[in-house]
Amino acid sequence: MEKEQQLINPELRHEVELRLERLVPMMKESGMDAMLIGSNANIFYAAGRFFRGYVYLTAQGRAIYFVIRPDIYAKNDDVVVIRKPEQIPAELGLLGIEPPKSMGLELDTLSYSDVERLKKVFAESTVLNASPILRRGRMVKTPFEIRLMKEDGEHQAAVYHKISRLYKRDMTDVEFQIEIERVLRLEGCLGFLRVSGQLMEINLGSVLAGPNADAPSAYDFAMGGSGVSPALPGGACGEIMHVGETVMVDVNGCFNGYQTDMTRVWTIGEVSPLAHKAHECSRRILRVLEEIGRPGTEVRELYDRAVAIAEEEQLSQYFMGHRQHALFIGHGVGIELNEAPAITARCRDLLQEGMTLALEPKFVIPGVGAVGVENTYVVTEHGLESLTHFPEEMQNLL
Repeated sequence: MEKEQQLINPELRHEVELRLERLVPMMKESGMDAMLIGSNANIFYAAGRFFRGYVYLTAQGRAIYFVIRPDIYAKNDDVVVIRKPEQIPAELGLLGIEPPKSMGLELDTLSYSDVERLKKVFAESTVLNASPILRRGRMVKTPFEIRLMKEDGEHQAAVYHKISRLYKRDMTDVEFQIEIERVLRLEGCLGFLRVSGQLMEINLGSVLAGPNADAPSAYDFAMGGSGVSPALPGGACGEIMHVGETVMVDVNGCFNGYQTDMTRVWTIGEVSPLAHKAHECSRRILRVLEEIGRPGTEVRELYDRAVAIAEEEQLSQYFMGHRQHALFIGHGVGIELNEAPAITARCRDLLQEGMTLALEPKFVIPGVGAVGVENTYVVTEHGLESLTHFPEEMQNLL
């Protein structure tokens, strides 16, 4: 018989406790006696690993892990094996835990049927929405999480250093992306990209060459692309990449359950002076945001400053798209892409030390393609510190 494992790696136990301690004050502020976590990304956050089941967190900070699959973990007062959620109340009673008067569920993430089922399980409890609490809790990273993201950035940069050697004349953008994805997997990429939001879908990232960068997409990404099928209308489209075009590479940096987001641009031969100007404007925007991105700064200030610089350089019509414009210049990143906060004109959140942000001031030049730089940053007392170190200048594939 296989030896039972510890669900929480002993080396991670303190780390998991730090994460859950962040949630407790917000639970109390919301009048929540307990929270039941059931979505994949949030289970990973609350346990340091994924399993099928639930994490039950009390407002006193006690966590019980109800495991459905796999049944391989050592059972104790913290780990309870169940077949279905209807068993949870009785198991809580055996542990001496009173039924909650108010229960937090992930109303923004779980399906309607799952929510209705859990409401019946805790029929005597008032149900509150736990999703905003989990978003805010995950928004600020622990030192351990930041270390994982730094490792991601190093692996991602190692892949980007090999990209120029992968290009061959008359390649399609899809063929180029396949070669990049192969190197990603060989570098250790998990091959899966978690994205926040039920309406968001993507493969291992985006490679946008030439005019395809100007194709509007149904998804809420900074750049579009038509994709190769109406089933997944975004990114590379299967067209041959031509001289005089740019190739924007924004591919996955997930090597350990966390991820970094990085975009760089290659050219095929010479491109227009306008494309060079816009690319350098993107770099200028990042330098300004790196300086002002300190704890206490309103997130919307980052957006406003980026827009102002694009206007100053008379590039507004190309900023964050041409035919279709994105209304943000970045987003939080960590376990998922598009975590909180969204870097928009309406975001009133204040930057906090330990937040991790992907900033992507990009431009689309008609007939040429997309230009601009994206880096992942951690907020420090001195400003934004990049976790994605790779040359920002456009590099020629020829």
